[in-house]
Amino acid sequence: MLKKTSRNDERLRRHARVRTKISGTPECPRLNVFRSNANIHAQIIDDVNQTTLVAASSVSLKLENGGNVEAAKQVGEAIAKAALAKNITNVVFDRGGYVYHGRVQALAEAAREAGLKF
Repeated sequence: MLKKTSRNDERLRRHARVRTKISGTPECPRLNVFRSNANIHAQIIDDVNQTTLVAASSVSLKLENGGNVEAAKQVGEAIAKAALAKNITNVVFDRGGYVYHGRVQALAEAAREAGLKF
């Protein structure tokens, strides 16, 4: 019998497959997205030094409803402003195994509009 895999197991497999090709460097760190039902989180990570340079989430912004597209846009703008304050302009986008659609797409587009290049 085949073992059933959950949606999250499949997402983690996709994320691992993408992570073999994407890595953040000090010159071009990785913008990682994590999406839950209630909130959305974004981090800018330097994989060489294994440090999180900038982080933003709907929890840290104290948004009333952190699980919608509007919250994702606000998190995208916040992460871009914080990154630009630390002189980070170029990043590589890591969608975390999620489909580039909805909240993930809204976060990415808001970060681009706020000044990040990827």
